[in-house]
Formats: sequence, C-alpha cells, structure tokens
Amino acid sequence: MIKFIEETTSYLKDKGFDNPEVGIILGTGLGQLINEIEILKEVSYNHIPNFPTATVEFHKGKLIYGNMAGKKVIVMQGRFHLYEGYSLQDVTYPVRIMEKLGIKTLLVSNASGAINLNFKKGELMLIEDHINLQGSSPIAFKGVELLGERFTDMSAPYDSNINSEFKKIAKNNNIKLHEGVYVSVVGPQLETRAEYRMLKIMGADAVGMSTVPEVIVAKHLNLKVAAVSVLTDECDPDNLKPVDISEIIAMAGKAEPNMVSLFKELIKTL
Repeated sequence: MIKFIEETTSYLKDKGFDNPEVGIILGTGLGQLINEIEILKEVSYNHIPNFPTATVEFHKGKLIYGNMAGKKVIVMQGRFHLYEGYSLQDVTYPVRIMEKLGIKTLLVSNASGAINLNFKKGELMLIEDHINLQGSSPIAFKGVELLGERFTDMSAPYDSNINSEFKKIAKNNNIKLHEGVYVSVVGPQLETRAEYRMLKIMGADAVGMSTVPEVIVAKHLNLKVAAVSVLTDECDPDNLKPVDISEIIAMAGKAEPNMVSLFKELIKTL
C-alpha cells in the first residue's frame, strides 16, 4: 500500500494539488458545496492511479482542489462504500492520500436516517460519537503499523473544539443542529423494523452506510475530524413506510444549504 500511496500522491502533486489544509468528503446527494469553491484543479477518480472508482449514480467521482473561505481545500465529490464491493482499505484510501498531500483537518458529510424520533428529516445532526457495525476495521491489515499506530485511540474520534465551533455557527445562523451518535452499517439494503429497534436500544440517533471507516483512518493518521449528517428520512419502526431513494436524495438537496453554511463558516475559523 505504501508504494500505491506514493504513486497516487506524486501524480496529484504533479497535477497541482499543492498543500491543502482541509479535506472534505461529500456524502450522498450532497454536492452543492462545490459551488462555494474557487476550483483550481479537478481530476476524475478513474484517472487517478490506484484510486477506486465511484459506482453509485449520485456520486460524481471527482477529486477537487481549490480555495474556500481563505483556505486550500481538497474535496471528494463522491465517496466509496462497502456495499459497492470495495474493501475497507479501498473505501479509506483517499483519506490516506489527502493526509499525504498535507491536510490537517477532515470534514465529513453524509445522508442518514433519523433513529431518534425527536430528529426530523431535513434537519442536521453533528456526530459526537459513532458505532461501527460494518463487520471489520479499515486498519485491520498486515503492515498497518508502518502507516500509523496500530492500536488507534478512539476515546474521542470527533474533535471537541471543532464541534463546539459548529454549534456556535449553527446558533448564530439559526440552523437547527442536533448532536448524536451515528451508527454505520454495511447496506445497501435498508433496515427492518426490528433492526431499527435494535439500533435505538444500542444508543444510535442516526444510521447510515459510510463515514465511520474514514473517521477511523483519519484518527489513525492523527487528523482532526468532524462530521455532519443530513437527516433524509425518519426511521420509526411502528410507522415504517417503503423508502423511495429519489425522495431521500431530494431531501438531502433541500437540507444541504444549511450544511454548506456550516462548513463554509467553520473553515474560516480553522
């Protein structure tokens, strides 16, 4: 993997991806942030050596480099998931590349379902902790100690200072921002009524199919991390309706401007 990382990093540096400070991962249906960036360089994933290729139709599959709120940023427009058939090492490979290019902070977004029924679709949730139900770890492989501490500490995966700043920005801009626990499952099937009940008992406030692997690797690399979920549906096991994925994408788009405001204002403070 070290050889692959070196090849990929060298390719992107040659393309002009020069010392970004902040990495951003955009989740399902969340692409409007790109409009806030002065784009200097962009490369499709399928042109980047050793990079996976996004296979989900609403994930664009581009790595974008530019200026945002006075900072150099690198943005993943489209992420990778276990449910596409990738390994956890594939899913998290871009985080390792962004760190090699120079980022110190990783901001993550996702679309998720609200298990906490006090949370409503169209609102945002700041992730303060997570539960990993993806069945394995992205740092469980031979030779991982050459890339970082094998026994990575996860007592506080999400940076408390950044989270405090997010809450302050939300309050100042009248944005409803819940705080809660995100649980990551494999997917791509959605949950049964019994599974929603189980996740609630476990302490989850929202459920999705991403984010946790990237956060684990970011902590493995000693990056500061924060993540925001856009709540796209309400997971009430007693009143469960069939899910329409197009409605979920539409709800993500409706809620996204608030997420963009949060990220933009936060980056000014970093």
